[in-house]
Amino acid sequence: MPNIPHPPLNNHVFTIDIAAPRQRVWDEITKTGRIQLALNNTVLESPMTPGSKLRYYSPNRKRVFVVGEIVEVTPPRRFSHTFKLLMNGGDAPSLVTWDLEETPAGCRVTLTHSGWTDQVKTHKGTAGGWRGILNVLKQQLETGDIPLKTKLTYALMGAMMFMLPKATKVEEVVKAGW
Repeated sequence: MPNIPHPPLNNHVFTIDIAAPRQRVWDEITKTGRIQLALNNTVLESPMTPGSKLRYYSPNRKRVFVVGEIVEVTPPRRFSHTFKLLMNGGDAPSLVTWDLEETPAGCRVTLTHSGWTDQVKTHKGTAGGWRGILNVLKQQLETGDIPLKTKLTYALMGAMMFMLPKATKVEEVVKAGW
């Protein structure tokens, strides 16, 4: 039987309006060294220069969930980086781009997750994940707090860290060259 190529997977594109200044949204999504509540309670570490590595750590910095490389940093308009979810092992990196546009009421955020291959396990799961992240980001920046359900989810995730794949341990990430 001939090997018929699969069509490329669709990009995920999400847009949300946030009643907060664009600079404030930018500061939150590019914040390094401190917990980003909206981004699944992770800590972003990177020099934030094109070509540099990027890691999203657990709050205690013992696990790494996402690795990648910075593609573009154009404050306060565009932040783009490759994205490899370590919990799915062999997936090829994809591309995440945050575009921020000033609006009369605040900021329009367009998040595009592209570059999917037909082997990517994370394609379906990330759609719901990004919707949740954007909704939490909106609530956090507009109200100063995140939903109770999200707080409970983060507590449960913290308690279950021991069940994560070995590939998410910092020492394994370092060994793998990420």
